Amino acid sequence: MMASSYNAKEEDGHHSGSSTHGGTGAAKNKKPDNTAFKQQRLPAWQPILTAGTVLPAFFVIGLLFIPIGIGLYVTSNNIKEYEIDYTGVEPNSPCYDCANSFTWNSTTSCVCTVNFTLVQPFESNVYMYYGLSNFYQNHRRYVKSRDDSQLNGVQSSLTNPSKECEPYRTNPETKLPIAPCGAIANSLFNDTLELYYNHPDGNMTKVNLVKKGIAWYTDKHVKFRNPGNEKDNFTERFKGTAKPVNWMKPVYELDPLDPENNGFINEDFIVWMRTAALPTFRKLYRIIQKKPDSAPTLPSGRYFLNVTYNYPVRSFDGRKRMILSTISWMGGKNPFLGIAYITVGSICFFLGVVLLIIHHKYDTRSNSADIPN
Repeated sequence: MMASSYNAKEEDGHHSGSSTHGGTGAAKNKKPDNTAFKQQRLPAWQPILTAGTVLPAFFVIGLLFIPIGIGLYVTSNNIKEYEIDYTGVEPNSPCYDCANSFTWNSTTSCVCTVNFTLVQPFESNVYMYYGLSNFYQNHRRYVKSRDDSQLNGVQSSLTNPSKECEPYRTNPETKLPIAPCGAIANSLFNDTLELYYNHPDGNMTKVNLVKKGIAWYTDKHVKFRNPGNEKDNFTERFKGTAKPVNWMKPVYELDPLDPENNGFINEDFIVWMRTAALPTFRKLYRIIQKKPDSAPTLPSGRYFLNVTYNYPVRSFDGRKRMILSTISWMGGKNPFLGIAYITVGSICFFLGVVLLIIHHKYDTRSNSADIPN
């Protein structure tokens, strides 16, 4: 690759001006100082692009990106995924009655059952997600509506939450501080999903859904902590606080049977508090662990999804989904990255061929024109 360079030397010049040694009203000289920086004479290096350097670069990028893209695309397609929409908007949906009758003010839950069939078995660990659409967790006021000190177990923030939590800072009736405060916590996803497998002989088996291990380690052990003394019961540790307005139970009853998954360190709550960047998103709900024998984790066949419908979405035209998915070394199913690599590699390789033809054609004519008669 050829390059042009310029290394400037300082020139010792004198400022020219109309002022004299004895002048009292001399005009000020506005000429920049005679330095390499102000006169734009700093050392510079600029590559000169030639066919010998550009063409190999296009071909190398194309030959590298295309196989990488194919590998990523094939890996993504090998990930098995099954998705069910259980919003209940359509009249023939099993959850239609729940979607129309349940509101945030409802005191009793509504239960519906959705049946589906897996054509192919799911091997290895299977991850169950819940998905929401048209839910803008990235809204600025929504993202700021939380108190990280309160979530970290600071006692003063428990009884006196941050003003960022308004209007979900205190209970409007009792005036008690809300724990956890803010709009994010108030809108916690609280549908309960249960999965059953219908054996060929007609027997029903409940699929074991693991609820721990779904949150980030740093969130679970660093950012979120329960207040007070660990020896005290949870009712005493959250004494003097009120539950969020839209919650059906207080924070210390999220998982009363497991103290390591109750209160602020409840993993469902922690997962929800990590806000999504886009209005259509999914969050990890449960893990179906691989069986110790060679049997598939989820064999092909008929399944039933029991939904305790606690989360209304019709008010904002939202949709709710349940997703079953396996993962690979590159994460979940996402063909975009492979397609992007293949596209960029193909464009570079195509441009390399076109530029090579143009260079060969016009370079030959130029050489022929230089030959004297």
